[in-house]
Amino acid sequence: MSSENIATVIKMMESLPEIAQEQLIDHLREYIENLRNEVEWDALVQKTQSQLIKTAKQARKEIAAGKGEPMNIDQINYST
Repeated sequence: MSSENIATVIKMMESLPEIAQEQLIDHLREYIENLRNEVEWDALVQKTQSQLIKTAKQARKEIAAGKGEPMNIDQINYST
């Protein structure tokens, strides 16, 4: 973002009453944090996508070969 755009946004914010400025800052903080999380998630998916595809193909082969078993959700260990 250019300095000019930042200056414009600051002027717009300064024209608001103090309480509206505080509310806007709260919204911006939350919005920016959400954007950061999305960027991080996208990078993680991109980094692991080839392994996920490989694992899914292997699972399909095992299911087709009759090696697959239905998952029992009650036996999943969530502590790891």
